[in-house]
Amino acid sequence: MPASPRCFVIGHPVAHSRSPLIHGGWIAEHSLSGSYERIDVAPADLPTFMARLRSGELTGGNVTVPHKEAVMPLLDQIGEAARAIGAVNTLWREGDRLCGDNTDAAGFLSHLDACVPHWDARTDAALVIGAGGAARAVCHGLRLRGLSRIIVVNRSQGRADDLAQAFGAPLEVRRWTDLPDLVGEAGLIVNTTSLGMKGQPPLDLDLAALRPGTIVDDIVYVPLKTALLEEAQRRGGIPVDGLGMLLHQAVPGFARWFGVTPAVTPALRARLEADILGH
Repeated sequence: MPASPRCFVIGHPVAHSRSPLIHGGWIAEHSLSGSYERIDVAPADLPTFMARLRSGELTGGNVTVPHKEAVMPLLDQIGEAARAIGAVNTLWREGDRLCGDNTDAAGFLSHLDACVPHWDARTDAALVIGAGGAARAVCHGLRLRGLSRIIVVNRSQGRADDLAQAFGAPLEVRRWTDLPDLVGEAGLIVNTTSLGMKGQPPLDLDLAALRPGTIVDDIVYVPLKTALLEEAQRRGGIPVDGLGMLLHQAVPGFARWFGVTPAVTPALRARLEADILGH
């Protein structure tokens, strides 16, 4: 472990990333020596940046768009979750080897566990809306927990078909027009799209058939409480926001770089909420 780890998040653009607020808070909380910074890396400059990491100039860090897939051929070792999801969000070095993995599925599950303990024991079917990278992470996590039925719905059914084919059982694909009926079949509904995010169109989802006690998880965290979550709560559902997933997915990387496993505390969440509300 370096005496003063130098860590980062890379992306292009990257100024919007809240990762420094999370990791900087943990560095201060544990009185650690080290740093965590945003580094804007254009796609053409990614190999050069990875050479800096390999040289030992940097300890490790996070990867955001557009590099999550592009970084994979530049690594010597890729974790099981990253292989399944098809993207890397966490980097570190082992000797002269560059390693990467994906912590999104673990973050999704940890946040659900914290909000609704033993949710997996009482959830038969999950309805996943979307078929992009976030949907892959969520589906990977749900498969790890052994759900018997994972229903994937996407406006472009071809992408949903590709996702289901990649993962296999228990994923199944249904049509977008089936959504209102599927709401009543699921014990867990997860929106993995950007619909409902600030500046994006709303997610047009009819929750009339929602069963009381159904968990509705929206990975969007700006706004903190989306229209989907507000409507789910009005109908007796259990709302789970996306901010917790962002916080929990950061834990494994910090533990690897700094040798301390941090906690997701109310104080940390409050700092992130204040930052979101201030923008």
